[in-house]
Amino acid sequence: MNHILIGAGVDTGMQRPGCLMGPDAYRTAGLGQMLRDLGLEVRDHGNVVPAAAQVLDHPNRAVHHLGETVAWTNALADVAAWAMAEGFPVFMGGDHSLSLGTVSGVARYAARQNRPLFVLWLDAHPDFHTPDTTTSGNLHGTPLAYLTGQAGFDAFPQPEKVDPAHVCILGARSVDPAEQVALRAQNINVLDMRAIDEHGIIGPLRAFLDKVRAANGVLHVSLDVDFLDPSIAPAVGTTVPGGATFREAHLVMELLHESGLVRSLDLVELNPFLDDRGRTARLMVDLTASLMGRKIFDRPTRSF
Repeated sequence: MNHILIGAGVDTGMQRPGCLMGPDAYRTAGLGQMLRDLGLEVRDHGNVVPAAAQVLDHPNRAVHHLGETVAWTNALADVAAWAMAEGFPVFMGGDHSLSLGTVSGVARYAARQNRPLFVLWLDAHPDFHTPDTTTSGNLHGTPLAYLTGQAGFDAFPQPEKVDPAHVCILGARSVDPAEQVALRAQNINVLDMRAIDEHGIIGPLRAFLDKVRAANGVLHVSLDVDFLDPSIAPAVGTTVPGGATFREAHLVMELLHESGLVRSLDLVELNPFLDDRGRTARLMVDLTASLMGRKIFDRPTRSF
């Protein structure tokens, strides 16, 4: 399968600049060459450029960059739907608001195939705010609410809805009160770090993958840098202690590869301005390698 690298330098979903440099950081860290070394076909589509943004206001005065985010959503949805038909897209972000568009496009493709879309959200946050409920105004905290059809997204194009029962949030450890209420109402599967500490990561993940397989589903994985513990991945503007360890993260990626179910991938929230000599970018590339089939015996020795 052709693996298509798509840069999305989205930097408007939050207020701390730097994520726009993410796509170039992944390229510099060798993402494309790593895929080729695994014997995969790789095509770099370059960076998406959205149309000019409209000036859009919202009753919640905290919301910022609404017009820019809508423009990115439209552009990325179209590119994602095209790329799914061409191969396996890897969306290199950019902040997590890019998933408003990437997952919308993947959902459009899945609907055309008459297959359900499942989403694995690897993140410290559930990103289940709406423009009405967000207090920060940061739209990178809204994608899952938008994708599952929650109210409050009138300015955005209406996506193919993702069934909330088809979403699994893995690694959550920072959930706002409004999100807690909404997540319970939608009965979304949230595996927070306490659940992982108590029951391990393998059983719950395999149970979710079994659901995808039984439904002949299309699986999209959205990997946020802050899924990882900040001690190993400092290059993110939303660090939350207690994240996935190096070993846990690689285990998740290896299990995903072995399932054979993953069809698309987001790599989001990398802020190279906050990195330590490219450490986080290289780790994200290493995790992608595990997702794409690199085994532990093939892993290069590296001094950090």
